[in-house]
Amino acid sequence: MSGFLTYCLQRFTPVLLLLAGVNAVNAQSKRFVHVAAGDYSLGREGYINNPQRTVHTNGFDIAATELTNAEFEKFVQATGYVTDAERRKNALVFTPGLREFRWLEDSTACWRYPNGITRGGIEDKMDHPVTAISYRDAVAYCDWAGVRLPTLDEWEIASRAGAATTYFWGNEMTPLSAYANIWKGRDHLQADSTDGYMYTSPVASFKPNPWGLYDVYGNVFEYCEGRLPTDKAGSRAVHARGGSWWCSKNSCSFFNSVDIGSVKRGASFSNLGFRVVKR
Repeated sequence: MSGFLTYCLQRFTPVLLLLAGVNAVNAQSKRFVHVAAGDYSLGREGYINNPQRTVHTNGFDIAATELTNAEFEKFVQATGYVTDAERRKNALVFTPGLREFRWLEDSTACWRYPNGITRGGIEDKMDHPVTAISYRDAVAYCDWAGVRLPTLDEWEIASRAGAATTYFWGNEMTPLSAYANIWKGRDHLQADSTDGYMYTSPVASFKPNPWGLYDVYGNVFEYCEGRLPTDKAGSRAVHARGGSWWCSKNSCSFFNSVDIGSVKRGASFSNLGFRVVKR
């Protein structure tokens, strides 16, 4: 993940986001999980970006799944919104054969063609999470739909489902395959579809956590709101959590409740998406 994030930070510059208006109807069809008010244990001892601590929440409602292509398409159809990747033609895509942490810039890639036109579109993947969108695109969707992104703390509270361990089931990675679409190969030189999917999977294809949230450790990284202790003053980096289909134990092993990634807000990757929280 660190190499992936460094790459993002070096390649993208911010642009002004024009929002297409507000529509609170679309988001109401999503299934939300209510997280009760209370105090929750977050972070880990010795983690600079996520120190061990107790936080309080007044409660919130978070989507059970990541936002799908079908849901994002409704937004585009209603507003005519054009994503950063479509305007700037600079989405980062993946194809087997690349060395670790290497991605390709593809001018044809966008949310309709997450890994570029030559690698296929989303016609039969409308229930997969939307990807190849930037943080600004995610915020534009939220403003239209009358929802918002989760904060870093909210995402972690929801992913932990009451646990204080690295994963919601404990500290060992072994059960991960039952809960997350990740990359199981030793490296990315050869395609890996051992769990049935090389790229994204339909949302909720794997088991949920005890609170009913799906794909918290896999499928796509999820944009969150918030700052890290190590963010420099004036930094416009944004953050994502949870791991992705591209993440393996040998690279980008962020598929847990502790690690937090960073990316520039104009960057678009085929393993980055989001879930929403009710306002």
